[in-house]
This record gives sequence, C-alpha cells and structure tokens, in this order.
Amino acid sequence: MSYKNILIEKEQTIATITINRPEKLNALNKLTIQELHHAFSELEQNQDTRAIILTGSGEKAFVAGADIAEFARFSVEEGVQLAAQGQDTLFNFVENLKVPVIAAINGFALGGGLELAMACHIRVASNVARMGLPEVSLGIIPGYGGTQRLPQLIGKGRALEMILTAEMVTADEAYRTGLVNHVVGKEELLPYCNQIAQRIIKNSPAAISMAINAINANYKEGENGFETEIKSFGKCFGTVDFKEGTKAFLEKRKAVFTGE
Repeated sequence: MSYKNILIEKEQTIATITINRPEKLNALNKLTIQELHHAFSELEQNQDTRAIILTGSGEKAFVAGADIAEFARFSVEEGVQLAAQGQDTLFNFVENLKVPVIAAINGFALGGGLELAMACHIRVASNVARMGLPEVSLGIIPGYGGTQRLPQLIGKGRALEMILTAEMVTADEAYRTGLVNHVVGKEELLPYCNQIAQRIIKNSPAAISMAINAINANYKEGENGFETEIKSFGKCFGTVDFKEGTKAFLEKRKAVFTGE
C-alpha cells in the first residue's frame, strides 16, 4: 500500500514506522491514524516482523498532538465517535499488538502524540523531548486513553498534576516518574531503540505475544491478569517455540524460533 503520511523501512526482522508530516509537527489526522492502523496490521501479520520502532520525522516532534482543525467544530456525538474510533483503530490496537512496539520519542509528544507513545510497549526519549497532555487548555480532556494509561505508568497523583496543569515535562522528568524507559542523546535515539529491538528478537515471538497479552490483561476491566497468565503459560507448552527453546537449552546452543 502507498502511504501519504507515514514511511516504513524494514531491516531484516525490525521495521521502523516514521510519521511524516513535519510541516504539521506530525499531528495525527484521520488519514494518519488510518495509515498507521494499516501499517501496524500488515507488519503484525508478516511473520518476518519481530519488532517495530515508531518515531516522527524531523527534529522537532514525535507527534505534537491531534489535528485540532479536524474537530474544532464537532458536536458531542461527533466527539464521542472521534475518541471511540481513534482508540479502537490505533491506540488500543497498538497496545494489544502481538509484535513489540518501541516508541522513539524524538521531540514533542503532546496530546495524542503522548497517548500514542503510551500505547507502545516500550518508550525511549531523546534528551530534547518534551511530553504533555495539554487538552484541558483547549477545553477538552485526553480522549485517546491518556486519562487511563498515564496513571498506570506514573501514578494517580502525578497524572492528575500533569493533566490538570496541562504542562509539559522534560525527558529527564519523564524518566524519573517512569513515563519513559530510557533517555538518550538525540543522535543515539534510533540506534538505541534498535539495540533494544535486537535483544527482543532473539527470543520466542510466540512467548512474547503471550507475555504482552498477559501483562495487558491486568489493566482490562473484567479480566483477571493472573488467570490470563496461567492460561497463557499453559498454551506455551503447545508451541513449536517451546519445544525448540527447551531443546536448544538442553543441547547448549542458541534457539532458532519461528513464532509457531
């Protein structure tokens, strides 16, 4: 598929998606959300993809937010639909992707941009990055999962302060509170994310997808994370990867996983 607002590069089993709207600071409009959904879906279905890195083009922004011009005149019903469709199409979709997604936060990650980064499984920020959820300064609240994922990552009190003040935090502050996993120099950002991806792809894709599912289950209404873990643990015993992993361990060699 030909994309207008995103770029995809693939190096062996690691894919990099770049949101490419630098003139709009990579703001998320409807088309970009749809393109990202399609790209993530295709990469997930491709068994050769073991990890995905997500970043923004240019030096200023990862994603500076949603495209406000698209919804400035929306009604209540349209606002509800906007949030519901966005969460279903992209944010929840990324969070539940079987393939690990690493957010390479190269600049501003604001509003929907920070919400997208929080939906990713791992976050690495450049030391020049700035993050925030400024929605209340526009008379709205975060609608793409921000009020739920931010407290999960940094705690209720800090999340309330961040959302209610609408203020940005530095990369170092984001690291201190657990919002991001690592902070590196801007030139090191993509290489560092690639190093993490390289460590991930050595392991079983089947087990990784089950681990993601089990961890996410703890945060889903009506699901028991421990029960999900038990069932997923049992399912691992029926995979080709488990047989290969244990055999390789006993034979003192590196396992060759297929994801089956």
